[in-house]
Amino acid sequence: MGLTAEQLKAVKTRSDLIAIAKENNIKVSKTLSKLRYEAELAMLQAEFVNLQKWIAQKKMRLAILFEGRDAAGKGGSIKRFKEHLNPRSSRAVALSKPTEVENGQWYFRRYIKVLPNPGEIVLFDRSWYNRAVVEPVMGFCTDDQYDQFIKQVPEFEHLLYEDNMKVIKFWFSISKKEQKKRFDSRLNNPLKEWKYSPVDMKGQELWDQYTHYKEEMFSKTHTNFSPWIIVKTNDKKQARLESMRYVLSQFDYEGKGDSEVELTPDPNVIMRFHRSSVQIDI
Repeated sequence: MGLTAEQLKAVKTRSDLIAIAKENNIKVSKTLSKLRYEAELAMLQAEFVNLQKWIAQKKMRLAILFEGRDAAGKGGSIKRFKEHLNPRSSRAVALSKPTEVENGQWYFRRYIKVLPNPGEIVLFDRSWYNRAVVEPVMGFCTDDQYDQFIKQVPEFEHLLYEDNMKVIKFWFSISKKEQKKRFDSRLNNPLKEWKYSPVDMKGQELWDQYTHYKEEMFSKTHTNFSPWIIVKTNDKKQARLESMRYVLSQFDYEGKGDSEVELTPDPNVIMRFHRSSVQIDI
């Protein structure tokens, strides 16, 4: 049962609304949680606008890689990251499968072409790390191609580091049960059905193979100059807020903290990869 029109008219403050809801045994915890999330998201997005202005002024280049299993929340996070950014100096990149010509080129070439220009932020919805996990699991690359990639990627990223490009590598970690729940949600929602691909269908079946290659990727491509940052939570909203907080915490931009939102990420959610790290997508 909801509130009557007369009860709503009597509401002057949020406290009034909560009090009336309690009197009428109406649960408002979910609504309050959503309102808190939206308020905090808006403040973090305002901070991102300040960060973008500063990066543009300083002619910096920022690439943020969003990696993780299928349905881990990469696309949803990217949407919130760039929602209020100036499109002239920010881009989202989600490359389709390579063309026949690209297959004959050096693997990194297609990604080099879309790296950030001076003053630009680029958000990668999957990246060159396709070859580290998805391609070997699904048989889209040979063993030799995989071995060459694993050897070359630290050198490639060191070149970017030496050229003063800031690269942030996120891995969104969710549990097998949560992935299944999100797959089912996609199949039952006509607005999200397009997200469900043949590769997704194999996600649950090949869970252990994904885990193996994911761990290999971490151990061989996590470096001091280009570390892996794990976002460990099954809560999409928490993953968005904490990953945004992490990026903002990495820069001393003009106007930092003007929104008065917390900019230090939760260490129980955001952590650098370490062999002893407890993950939820093992």
